[in-house]
Amino acid sequence: AAALWRLSPAQAAGVCLVGCCPGGVASNVVSLLARADVPLSITMTTCSTVAACFLTPILAALCAGAKAELNRAALAASTVQVVLAPVALGLALRSCFPKKCDRAQPFLAPTAALLVAWICGSVVAKTSAGAAAAGAGRVLGALLCLHGLGFGLGYAAAKAAGLDEAARRTVSIETGMQNSALAVVLAGAAGLPPAAKLPGAISATIHSIMGSVLARRWRRQMPTIPRRPAPVFERVAWSGTPYPARA
Repeated sequence: AAALWRLSPAQAAGVCLVGCCPGGVASNVVSLLARADVPLSITMTTCSTVAACFLTPILAALCAGAKAELNRAALAASTVQVVLAPVALGLALRSCFPKKCDRAQPFLAPTAALLVAWICGSVVAKTSAGAAAAGAGRVLGALLCLHGLGFGLGYAAAKAAGLDEAARRTVSIETGMQNSALAVVLAGAAGLPPAAKLPGAISATIHSIMGSVLARRWRRQMPTIPRRPAPVFERVAWSGTPYPARA
C-alpha cells in the first residue's frame, strides 16, 4: 500500500508500523456490535497482544527498517511497556479486585476512547502544520487499502478454513483493526521523523469507521452461533454477556 501510493520513507515506515501492531480492544466492541464471536475475538486480541511483545519489533525492523532507520532496542522496550505491562496490570487488578473493577467498568471504555482521541488528535495537530501533512491524502489512501485488505483477506481466509459465519466476522474484524495508538508510540520510540506518527493517528479513525460500517451491516444478519463454554481468561476479564447465543 505504501509503495502503491508513493509515500515518503517516513510515512511508509509509519504505515508499516500500523500493519505490524496487534489487534486493539476496539475490535472486541465491534465484534459485539457485529454479532460476531466475542470470546474468539478476545482470544485473538489477547494472543496477538502477548505475541506483539516479541514479534512487533521483529516485523517492524523487517518491514519499516528498509524505509527508515529504526532504534530497535527502544522499539522493543516501548512494545513491552505499552502492550505487556497494561495487560498484566489489568489482569492483576481484575483478579484481586473483581467487584471494584465491575463498578469501574462503565467508565473505562469512555476514558479509553478519550485517551486515544487525545493521543491521535495531538499527533495530527503537531504534524498538520508541517511538511508531514503534505502527503496526508496519500497516507489516507494507503491506510484505506491496508485496512480494507485486512478486513477482506481475514474474512476470506476464515471462510476457506471452514469457519462459521460468526467466526468469519471475528477474524475479519481482528485482521482489519490494529492498535493504532501503539503505532504512534512506537514511531516516536524508534526515533522516526514526526511524519511517521501521522499514519497511526489517522489509522485509529479509519479502521474504527470501517469496522463500524461492517458491524452495522452484519448486525442485521444474525448468524447462528453454537453454544460452548467461554475460555477461562474470558470469564475473568469479561463480566457481561459475551455474545447473543442462539440455539
